[in-house]
Amino acid sequence: MSAASADLPSFARPQKILWLDQGWDSASSDWFHHADQGTQTFLIPYEWFVALEQPGVSVTSLGLLASPDYLDRYGFIPDEKPDALPIGFAHGGTALTPSGAIWKNPETGAAMTGIGLTCAACHTRRLTYNGTEIRVDGAPANTNLKEFQGSLVLALLETAADPLRRIRFENRVLGARAPLVARLKLIGQLNAALGSFFHVKSLEDRVAGQSVAEGFGRLDALNRIGNQVFSLDTKLDANYSPETAPVHFPRIWDASWFLWVQYDGSIEQPMVRNAGEALGVGAPVTLSGQPDQLFRSTVRVDTLNDIENLLAGHAPPDAQTGFRGLRAPRWQDARLRDVLPPIDAALAAKGEQLYASVCQGCHLAPVGTPAFWASDRWMQLNAAGPRFLNLELIPAGHVGTDPAQAAGLANRQVQVPPALGITETSFGPALGDLVGKVVVKWYDDQKPPVPADIREQMNGRRPNGIQAKLAYKVRPLDGIWATPPYLHNGSVPTLYDLLSPVAERPKTFYTGDREFDPVKLGLKTDAAPGLTLFDTSKPGNLNIGHAFSDTPGPGVIGRFLQPDERKAIIEYLKTL
Repeated sequence: MSAASADLPSFARPQKILWLDQGWDSASSDWFHHADQGTQTFLIPYEWFVALEQPGVSVTSLGLLASPDYLDRYGFIPDEKPDALPIGFAHGGTALTPSGAIWKNPETGAAMTGIGLTCAACHTRRLTYNGTEIRVDGAPANTNLKEFQGSLVLALLETAADPLRRIRFENRVLGARAPLVARLKLIGQLNAALGSFFHVKSLEDRVAGQSVAEGFGRLDALNRIGNQVFSLDTKLDANYSPETAPVHFPRIWDASWFLWVQYDGSIEQPMVRNAGEALGVGAPVTLSGQPDQLFRSTVRVDTLNDIENLLAGHAPPDAQTGFRGLRAPRWQDARLRDVLPPIDAALAAKGEQLYASVCQGCHLAPVGTPAFWASDRWMQLNAAGPRFLNLELIPAGHVGTDPAQAAGLANRQVQVPPALGITETSFGPALGDLVGKVVVKWYDDQKPPVPADIREQMNGRRPNGIQAKLAYKVRPLDGIWATPPYLHNGSVPTLYDLLSPVAERPKTFYTGDREFDPVKLGLKTDAAPGLTLFDTSKPGNLNIGHAFSDTPGPGVIGRFLQPDERKAIIEYLKTL
C-alpha cells in the first residue's frame, strides 16, 4: 500500500454543502457523527493521533496526519465545525495499550484518551454534483480505511526513524520542556506500538495471496471482525483469515425494523450486530485471564442502544407515519430543488408500471404505499411486541451474484479457547455467542446490574439468532438513488448498468470518485491518481447475477429490458 501524498486522490472543494432532511434534527445528526462506541481502531491514543505528521520523505513537517484536508483524501468527510475530527471519528474513555494496560502519558502520568471509528464512518455518504456536495446520513461511505491504516503505520515508522520528526512528536505529546527520561519512555511506547502493527502485518502477509483488495467504499467486515476477536484478541494466529469478500457499506435507514440484518440475513439481534461491529473496529476485550474478567470490554453498550434508538425512531413504523427515526433521502427534498435535475413525471409513471412487474416481487411494494404496509412479510415475534419486516432471502444460486460473502460466513471455522465456554467452531455461531457474552458482561458489570426487562428492551426484543444461509436479503429500494455502486459487493457502478445485460456491465472501473451521475445513478468511474481499480474478474468482485435476459439461466431474475425501459425504471426509483 502506498501512502505518499502524490498517490492519494485530490478533489476540488465544494462550493456548497447540503445536508438532506431525513427526519433528524442537526443535534441528533451531529451526535451520531461522533458517538463514542468504545472503539480504539488505530491502536494508539488520541493524543498521539493528533500529534503525528503525515508520512512522506521530508526533513520538515508535511502537516499533521489528523488534518481534515488530509483525511479527506482517504474519503473521510470533514466536519464543518472548527477543530473537529472528521465525521465517523470518536474519542473518549481511557486508551488501553495492546496488552490491556492503561496508556499513560510518560511525563504527567495521566491516562490518555481512546480514539476510534463509530457508525458514521461507514454509514455517511457525500455526492458532488456541479459544485454542490450532498451529504446523506445512513448511506454507504466512500472511504479507504485499509490505505489509511497503512499511512498511519508509515507515519509511526517515520517518527521513530527521523530525529526531527520524533522531537516534534515528543514536544506535541509531552510538552517542549519534557525531560529526557519521559522522552525515552515515549519512544519505548512508540516501538511497542509498532511491534503490534508488525505482528498484524505478518498475519496479513501470510494470507495476502488469498485476499481481495477492499479499496474505496468496501470492507470485508465480517472477516475483519473474526480476525479481530478470534485471532488478535485471543492471540491465536491460526484463526487469521484472508479478506475474501469485501462488501459495499450498506445503507442503514429502515434496517432497525428488519428481522434479520447483514447482506446474507445472518444476524437477528441489533445489539449483537452493533456490539460485534464495535469489537471489529477495535474495542478492546478481555478473552484470557481470570474468569471474572472474561468478556469485559470497552464497548459502550449504552451508546449502541442510543444509536439504535435514534435510527429506529421513538415508535414502531406504520402506514400512517411510515418509518420514523432516520429516513431514506428523497430526490424531491426541497433542498435539492435547484441542485439535481427534475424528475421526468411521464417517464417515472412508465417506470412505476415496470417496477410493479419487474422489481416488486422481490423488493416489495414501494415504501409508503398501502401494499407495503400490508405485506405478509411483516410479522410479530409475540402478540405484545412490534412488527418486524422479515425480508426474503434469495438463494445465491438463484440470484447468481458473487457468493463469497455468504459462503465465507457459512464455511469459516475457528479455534476457540476452552476458557471462553464456546463450543461452536463454525464462525457465525461462535461469533454470535462471543459477542452475546460481551454484552451480558456489560449488563452484569453495571451498578446495579441492568434488570432483565431493560436488557430485553436494549436487545431490540429479539433473540441472539445467527444463521449462515447461502442466500442474500432483498430490501426495499427507498433512497436507492443515493447508494452507488450496486450489488452487495459494489461490483456494478450504476443502476443503469445493473438493469443492463451482464455482458454490457463494465468489466473494470475505478472507485473513490464523488461526482454523481444523475442519469445512470452512479459515480464517476474514470481513472485518476489514487483511485481504486475494481476488477470484476476476480472472485469476491464478480459482477454477475441479478440479470435481466430472455434466455433463462443461473442468475436471471427477469426479462430483458430495453434501454428506454431501464431509463424509465431509474426515473421511477428517483421518486422512492
